[in-house]
Amino acid sequence: MIQYSDDQVTVFQSALFQTTSTVIQLDESIIIIDPNWLPHEIDEIREHVNGVRGSRDCYLIFTHGDYDHIIGYKAFPDAKTIGSAGLRDHPDKERKLKLIRDFDASYYITRNYPIEFPVLDIVIEEDGQRLALGSTTLTFYKAPGHTADGLFTVIDSVGVFAAGDYLSDFELPFIYHSARDYEGTIRQAARILKEHPITLLIPGHGRHTTGQSEMDRRVEIARSYLERLRQAVVDGDDMALDQLQEEHGFISEFTVECHKENVRIIQNEFQAEGSHQS
Repeated sequence: MIQYSDDQVTVFQSALFQTTSTVIQLDESIIIIDPNWLPHEIDEIREHVNGVRGSRDCYLIFTHGDYDHIIGYKAFPDAKTIGSAGLRDHPDKERKLKLIRDFDASYYITRNYPIEFPVLDIVIEEDGQRLALGSTTLTFYKAPGHTADGLFTVIDSVGVFAAGDYLSDFELPFIYHSARDYEGTIRQAARILKEHPITLLIPGHGRHTTGQSEMDRRVEIARSYLERLRQAVVDGDDMALDQLQEEHGFISEFTVECHKENVRIIQNEFQAEGSHQS
């Protein structure tokens, strides 16, 4: 379904995990970010793109390589692809493809395009790297923490900040890569909100927001959660850890396992430090 739409930006939301896909119309090009999930949802995105595209070139941006965010890659076979160097060099490409195939097989899903891991035409190597698409400039920032290959996209001319799997309205941090890096990425997000004219924040899961106070609130929620989780792990405070687990939206076996993984990663990164200080 369409979650948000104006003259230039359309945000689609999947029924699964409230995952977003975004289409942005620029003067000389069309940008598609993370087309997903179910075949009819990807068809809706593709029909929208075909309806507004005209003769403009299409660009596919991948915020990271998790399988739900790359699942619609080959539905846009003539699009030029953009992603981070970490995505290009992803160490588990075949495992991500297996997750897609297993998902589709589990639910008897068929697709009218092949399942492949994105091959990038444009690789973002540097933090703050800029890319000119005609008269429009895109700025990219490395966003590791959730995964190693995360990428923020900022388009000043339309006020868009595409945040990938950060800054959701309900989803607390899922740390699959590094808690230290995740904290750095949240600080980066705060800087972006101060240094760019952001009027539309789009997370990878959940609702967009156009309110500056809400954007700041989401940064603070992530920052506070990570700080409190780190302190609880270092202190060995099981009661605090249980309370933090209950703060996740849509509590399920999935969020419980994600919480355990968060704790495990923080133990690896911070507990030794805490023991040394004591």
